[in-house]
Amino acid sequence: MSILDKSKLGKSGSVTLGGKTVRRLGYGAMQLAGPGVFGPPKDHDAAIAVLRHAIEAGVDHIDTSDFYGPHVTNRLIREALAPYPDDLLIVTKIGARRGDDASWLQAASPDELRQAVHDNLRNLGLEVLDVVNLRLWGDNGHAPAEGTIERELSVLADLQRQGLVRHIGLSNVTAAQVEEGRRICEIVCVQNHYNLVHRADDALIDDLAGKGIAYVPFFPLGGFSPLQSDQLSDVARRLGATPMQVALAWLLKRAPNVLLIPGTSSVGHLRENLAAAELVLPADALEQLNRLAA
Repeated sequence: MSILDKSKLGKSGSVTLGGKTVRRLGYGAMQLAGPGVFGPPKDHDAAIAVLRHAIEAGVDHIDTSDFYGPHVTNRLIREALAPYPDDLLIVTKIGARRGDDASWLQAASPDELRQAVHDNLRNLGLEVLDVVNLRLWGDNGHAPAEGTIERELSVLADLQRQGLVRHIGLSNVTAAQVEEGRRICEIVCVQNHYNLVHRADDALIDDLAGKGIAYVPFFPLGGFSPLQSDQLSDVARRLGATPMQVALAWLLKRAPNVLLIPGTSSVGHLRENLAAAELVLPADALEQLNRLAA
């Protein structure tokens, strides 16, 4: 399969996010940084080419963060795409930082959150950020964990009132934290770990769909057992597709508010990912895929 043109990319429908209507297959810039999402890319020109090809192929939503690199992906996006197309939505996130040893560290004090917004503005070359996701630390930076988010989110809501942020989202959060967040400010998206086999957010996705809030899953192939991976590969072979394409197509089928941000540092792989918008999953394939979670 190959991605052919913008009209086919739009075949999977669209989602409203941050006041804009965007195609449901976007692009995540995380993999443009060096190994371990740290340092510069192995091939600077290839990273620039991926970003430009994504826009040429019809991508109108890019997910990034200034702690990727750190500062690497935002500067690449600015170099490759500025001045930005009018229809391009750039979503970034704050709440973490990188240690000198490439470790991932929480950065959620009021001063750190304010500085992160200003860093994103400077490195992207923007006067206002379209959407900023507050990335909660949860279970030591991994899975979500309950707890109030009022202090952190109130800082971001204040930056929104100052005109530095247009819209606010949440990442690595529980359903209760989403509800708490909605009492503080409008929440336009939720970004959590979710895929064919990691389905703890099933009820949350459906609830957000009813509220018109976008859900952005990350790690579309994360957490699979060898048996689950084998079964996914079997479905992919029967459909003449890659396992990633099948996993992405299933997510597009899962709910109309699901918005995808698969990442890659390769133009060829980017084309494969975007082609998932054209993949039709027959009923028997869907049934087999739905059983993987069990």
